[in-house]
Amino acid sequence: MTRHAIRQSRQAVAAATAVATGAHRRAGVWRPPITPDRRVLVLSIALQLALGLLLGHSYDTRIFMATGYLVGTGHDPYVARNLSAVFPHVGFSVIASVGYPPPWPLLLGLIYRAVYAVAPSLLVYNLAIKIPVIAANIGLAYLVGAILRDRGASAAVSRKAWTFLLLNPLLLYVGAAWGEIDAIVALLALAALALLCARRYDWSAILLALAVCVKPTALPLLPAAFVFLAARSLPRAVRYVALGVGGVMLFYVAPFFVLGWSRAPFTQRLNAHFVQQGTMSYMTVVRLFRDPLQMQGRWWLLGLLWIPALAAGVVVALRRGDGGLEDLLAKGVALTLIVFLTRTWLAETNVVLIVPLVLILTSLGALDRRALTAVWLLPLVFTLFNASPLQLLWVAFPATMQTTLDWIARYGDLTLFARAAAVVVWQIAGWWIVVACLRGRHARVRDGALEGLAP
Repeated sequence: MTRHAIRQSRQAVAAATAVATGAHRRAGVWRPPITPDRRVLVLSIALQLALGLLLGHSYDTRIFMATGYLVGTGHDPYVARNLSAVFPHVGFSVIASVGYPPPWPLLLGLIYRAVYAVAPSLLVYNLAIKIPVIAANIGLAYLVGAILRDRGASAAVSRKAWTFLLLNPLLLYVGAAWGEIDAIVALLALAALALLCARRYDWSAILLALAVCVKPTALPLLPAAFVFLAARSLPRAVRYVALGVGGVMLFYVAPFFVLGWSRAPFTQRLNAHFVQQGTMSYMTVVRLFRDPLQMQGRWWLLGLLWIPALAAGVVVALRRGDGGLEDLLAKGVALTLIVFLTRTWLAETNVVLIVPLVLILTSLGALDRRALTAVWLLPLVFTLFNASPLQLLWVAFPATMQTTLDWIARYGDLTLFARAAAVVVWQIAGWWIVVACLRGRHARVRDGALEGLAP
């Protein structure tokens, strides 16, 4: 047999194997996740458990603990109460209520009933609240690794992405240490986009609606999905959006009526998304010239800027070609970043949502690797000057936290200038990524064996 014949036979076997694998995937056969290195997994879990036990944000952790108690004991979590008699910690003398939609408060209620009501320890309760976030961090690593393997990436590329997410400083800081839930949103959203490309349209819409109802930062991904489907079938795209809106009504609105929670406090808090300004938004630069946190007078109109900006982004995305999963992820990143860059309020934790999307695009060569560095490093740089790391001492070292924060407050003007400089760099990098994602040059599926992922 000649070398040419041998080469052809090998190619035929490889193609047949790939097609069979694709057929099994389409048939819904479950395949166990691949763990490239158990030592990395164990290290990540150990780090996250240690950070989750001892650290927690002075505002968010307190609110999450209080919300768990209120829901777990049958109270309304959207009505602020003084819980200093319930929790033995000085921080609970401050009254506040949760600002997240019902799915997360409901889960916090279950955690309270399962943990703190049984073993009343603030440290254990603090760790228990972090467990869903830690699980989401790990889930993201496996989901991204699986997507990259299905898109034809090498085992080395998939392993690097898996390791990157397990040990990424931003995810460890935001999730395990801070306790914010953006990794849960990212996992639900990415799973929804993967299901969309696998033609599981209804499940994708429901999962994306749940992501939006856990935290509304995922909302721009809904028009991204519409744009993706509209290139194939406009009726299907309309059905997808309708099902997504129905899911939002189910997960977001229905609990208020079913559980009898007061809607007035939460409605008032929704308004804060249009009038509050600061953190990583461009308003931090504006604060160099105009300081109040609440935008008074006609300044509140800036809080609506993200709406026409998102609409313009959708129009541009509709005019671009379809490139499969890479194109869907790129449009999702672009539209989400447009909202992030034009909103008057953007917490550094929110950027976690797009980190796995950008990671997939860079791993597949569809986006410059500098984009990945920007989306995880710039929020960390900003948060250092925002004194947020010091606020993580609230659970175990509240006195130390207060002392250091008082000392840092003496240099408020310097830290404000540093934050403004970081925001300028963030705006430049962010719009550069938006333009790169909307160019519409993302390759279609590069291997015929991978056609099972494309609608």
